Amino acid sequence: MITALSIENFALIEKLNIDFSNGFSIITGETGAGKSILLGALGLVLGKRADLTSLKNKEEKCIVEANFAIGKYQLQSFFEANDLDYEEETIIRREILPSGKSRAFINDSPVNLQQLQDLSFYLIDVHSQHQTLELSEEEFQFKIIDAIADNLVFLSEYQTVLKKYRSAKTSLETKKNSLSGILKEKDYNEFLYNELESANLKAGEAEELEKTYEALNNVEFIKENLSALMALSNEEQFGLLKNLKEFKTLLQKNSNFSSEYQLLFERTNSVLIEFDDIVKELNRASDLVVNDPEKLELINQKLQLIYSLQKKHQVLTVGELLDIKNELENKVVSVVTLEEEITKLETDISDLEAQLDAIAQNITKSRRNAIPTLSEKLIEILNQLGMPNVRFKIEIAVSTTYHSNGKDNLEFLFSANKGTDFGLLKKVASGGEMSRIMLAVKSILAQYSKLPTIIFDEIDTGVSGEIANKMGEIMREMSKTMQVFAITHLPQIAAKGNHHYKVFKTVWGENTVSELKLLTNEERITEIAEMLSGKEISDSALNHAKALLN
Repeated sequence: MITALSIENFALIEKLNIDFSNGFSIITGETGAGKSILLGALGLVLGKRADLTSLKNKEEKCIVEANFAIGKYQLQSFFEANDLDYEEETIIRREILPSGKSRAFINDSPVNLQQLQDLSFYLIDVHSQHQTLELSEEEFQFKIIDAIADNLVFLSEYQTVLKKYRSAKTSLETKKNSLSGILKEKDYNEFLYNELESANLKAGEAEELEKTYEALNNVEFIKENLSALMALSNEEQFGLLKNLKEFKTLLQKNSNFSSEYQLLFERTNSVLIEFDDIVKELNRASDLVVNDPEKLELINQKLQLIYSLQKKHQVLTVGELLDIKNELENKVVSVVTLEEEITKLETDISDLEAQLDAIAQNITKSRRNAIPTLSEKLIEILNQLGMPNVRFKIEIAVSTTYHSNGKDNLEFLFSANKGTDFGLLKKVASGGEMSRIMLAVKSILAQYSKLPTIIFDEIDTGVSGEIANKMGEIMREMSKTMQVFAITHLPQIAAKGNHHYKVFKTVWGENTVSELKLLTNEERITEIAEMLSGKEISDSALNHAKALLN
């Protein structure tokens, strides 16, 4: 339950600190006094988004802080899962800075808005007129039935399997699309792959072939040069080898006279050895240089093939052609792989469908068992609320579609009077009837949930008199097991509360602020009398107020 609320610099509120008790609390005030502001501030600590328009003074930050007593509600696992410190008196704080940035804290630990929203699900149900409209929506109607049917475990199990099922279906669709695309290009890809495979390409091959081609294409020129080199080296009278040897012999005669001559002799000897080796290499190369037109033609053909493939695939190197070949090979091979993966996914999906069907059958069965209980309880409460002839027709039909909460389609029909046909709630129920039905629903749900706090924001819309009195009694009965707040304009409901708070505006000079205070018994009599007769409070109104409070 919420035990305290502190608000600073929010809308018309400069600073407000208020404590709350358990039981049934009433909040009243004139239209525009600030009741919606109070709910707006509470919405901040429950994770709703905020902006700079929330700040009363745009130069200062807004702070909203709420204390919750949560010791009875087994929320330790939530705090552990979110790595938060668990305190039986938990404090949630929200700050909106002048820059527009927002910060949130649970027990002084920074959290994001999603965590606030997740925690608020276990703390407070704020019922507004908008939620009354949800009563006619199938999703909300299922929530009512599932709460009575105690389907939480079944639904959790179903949604876990459904998540796997939808993921598998998405994956299957993706793989089928991929396979379809590959199959369309399969023949062409195979042709391209086989063309590259038969080319028997090797990385760097083109460069080597080009060198060999140049050599073979210039055999005569090379051989002529080699012959000239050999003649220059080996000529009997003036050959380089003969002259080098004579040079060496003459230098050797001086080598004994100084180390300098000796060093020059050794260097000459090294030159002679190296040059002799060069001549031998040239001689061997000359023997290998052979005019081979067939080999030249083969190399030319291979080079033309490589050039053609490079142009076809718009690349510059054999390495890039090899990469393309690998990609094509993967595409060709992936057909088989994809077909195997698709077969496995189809088997998995079939198994998941069987699991979903089994769980959905349990959900359907428990829902059908819960419907008579729901109808009886609704009729019993609504009879008290001035609807003696109300009837409900709630039917479930199993579909072939896997919805987020099972396989059921729901028909939730309503008739308020004898002799009238059943119709959809949103079409045949008046605003007052919808308010009463929603209160009945909330009253029933309170018996099946462990929610600490519920806030009714003008659920009494469209009702008055004895019906309002009965609504107040129902809310007071709910407050025996949970904390209940009612924001109301009706004195009959206001008189039923254990505690009564008033929202009012105060003008200070040029400044208007909203305030909230807990009324004393005397103040409460005056407030209810004013609700009965207006600003001019009569003695009869005061007596009537005392009678209501009695």
